[in-house]
Amino acid sequence: MKQSFTGSEQYIATPDLTVAVNAAITLARPLLIKGEPGTGKTMLAEQLATTLGKQLIVWPIKSTTKAQHGLYEYDAVSRLRDSQLGSDRVHNIANYIVKGKLWQAFDADEAPVLLIDEIDKADIEFPNDLLRELDQMEFFVHETQQLIKARQRPIIVITSNNEKELPDAFLRRCFFHYIRFPDQETLQRIVDAHFPGIKQTLVRNALETFLSIRTLPGLKKKPSTSELLDWLRLLSADNTPDSALQNDNTPPFVGALLKNEQDMSLLTRLLNATKIRRNS
Repeated sequence: MKQSFTGSEQYIATPDLTVAVNAAITLARPLLIKGEPGTGKTMLAEQLATTLGKQLIVWPIKSTTKAQHGLYEYDAVSRLRDSQLGSDRVHNIANYIVKGKLWQAFDADEAPVLLIDEIDKADIEFPNDLLRELDQMEFFVHETQQLIKARQRPIIVITSNNEKELPDAFLRRCFFHYIRFPDQETLQRIVDAHFPGIKQTLVRNALETFLSIRTLPGLKKKPSTSELLDWLRLLSADNTPDSALQNDNTPPFVGALLKNEQDMSLLTRLLNATKIRRNS
């Protein structure tokens, strides 16, 4: 299989991820990406578009998003207003058809990268309502009696935080990949890509602290890769001394890593318990 994506200077892609991306492109299937929040799912689509020199079209999904929104919407309110104002536009209903993100992707001169971001936020029927469009690369506009067909099949990346199960019929049409949390070597490469020239002793101590926090038993939300990068940015900007990450005190700027009071309290209790054991 001829691969066309191997990552970029800004995005460190593991071998299994590059295989998944290129397999989806070869099969002309949507690439369904799951993984913890903050592991680079959205950034993958951005870097894929940049690397391949393609337009990126982003369709962010919300709890109220319907599949129809990605196709088109009929702006009846504007048509009513224009009719009241006596506008000639009102006689052509096509003036009130607003193209959705999927239509934009179908209509592009060159095959773009279409990101359907966080599909699991939508209603459970949302994926099923897109089956025909993803299979046939076409849909019908009833108001204008048009059949819209894709000029070229877009590269479709679909992300999910695994908040709800997706229907089997939808999964069958996708190539699936789960982005596992990076090991320490990969984390080091990611840090080097984002912070060239950063002090390596700081990185080494920060990674040890970060990974030890991630493995705390009972942690409600584990810090992600993106939160590690935010934390390192703060440590570097503050010229934090190595000693600040080598004691039993709460790490500086820990609010970049832990995002709720339960996890903050858990860390404080465990650090206090460690101090007591060492002093006894």
